Amino acid sequence: MPKTEPELQHRPVPGIQLGAAAAEIRYQGRNDLVVMELAEGAATAAVFTRNAFCAAPVTVAREHLAHSAPRYLVINAGNANAGTGAAGLHAARETCRTLAALRGCRPEQVLPFSTGVIGEPLPINRLAAGAPKALTALSEQGWETAARAIMTTDTVPKLLSRTLQFGPRQAVITGMAKGSGMIRPDMATLLAYLASDVRMPRELLQQCLQQAVEPSFNAITIDGDTSTNDACVLVASGAGGITIDAPQSEDYARFAAAVLELCMDLARAIVRDGEGATKLIEIQVEQAADPQEARRVGFTIAHSPLVKTAAFASDPNWGRILAAVGRAGLADLDIEQVGIWLDDVNIVRHGGRAADYSEQAGARVMARDTFKIRVRLGRGEAQATVLTCDLSFDYVKINAEYRT
Repeated sequence: MPKTEPELQHRPVPGIQLGAAAAEIRYQGRNDLVVMELAEGAATAAVFTRNAFCAAPVTVAREHLAHSAPRYLVINAGNANAGTGAAGLHAARETCRTLAALRGCRPEQVLPFSTGVIGEPLPINRLAAGAPKALTALSEQGWETAARAIMTTDTVPKLLSRTLQFGPRQAVITGMAKGSGMIRPDMATLLAYLASDVRMPRELLQQCLQQAVEPSFNAITIDGDTSTNDACVLVASGAGGITIDAPQSEDYARFAAAVLELCMDLARAIVRDGEGATKLIEIQVEQAADPQEARRVGFTIAHSPLVKTAAFASDPNWGRILAAVGRAGLADLDIEQVGIWLDDVNIVRHGGRAADYSEQAGARVMARDTFKIRVRLGRGEAQATVLTCDLSFDYVKINAEYRT
């Protein structure tokens, strides 16, 4: 799966400005600090990691979001400010105080976000020195620069837009995300920021975001590790002259569908850029007793190192997939009802190897840079889809050398 630079087709969002600067928080010679300015009156929704060792900025962002309408988001790359105790909380709050003093707002109107190495003190002096530069660079055209600045082990930026027509007016939704490793979200994922120029009540915006992350960011995994810093934010700036305030309206349904589509595409881009990944694998589980069961089977397959390394080698070792289904913890699984496919190649039928299956056909599928593993359980009507990637030599190398 080649890591080619994508064509970043995106649109600015009225009422949202972004600026980036090189603060040398960890990296030399590149931007690693981003400030996002939100229009007065903007609504902000967010979901955060459920990791018990959540990072200090996650704690502070949750607190501030519960009591204030944010005007600024501050994002640094290279240092997670996680596992840093009271000093980390102080640094996260000092980040907010620094920006508030520069812009004349309250610290509670600033949300901090960090990504990078866990357990190292955040160099707040460097962040404070870089903040004025990022503010000077604020622009509605700053999305691409920001998307590159928040990258860590990512090889390509993730940035996309959607437009929607509401009568004579057009609304825009733009989103950026970063993530390549430590990906198994449990709320939203890594760091993702979406914004639109519609006006929407915060409660409805929160509902829209939570509906979007479950089948998108919460349905991907690269290595099964939920980060300490995961956060996903959706902002409605209100600067476009379009108001959506009725949850049962057609306008809300269309907007929510567009947000979901954007999240799905960003999630797919994250998996495609998985650390060392060469293949994108879609795992589709059908005829489960309920959606939770379908997801359990999908993630069991996706987290199997044996399945992932077989995919890297293009080895149709279907016994590994079968074994993963069998250990997913399904009560009273009738293996006679289980069927498994690689794309359209049936490899397992009635709980055993399909009579017409050939290794050559399986190998042809697994040699593709994108393919599907489909599992039919024969237990009900529920289904779920999980996206993952293969496990290559480079994944081990990237993570072994991450701090060197």
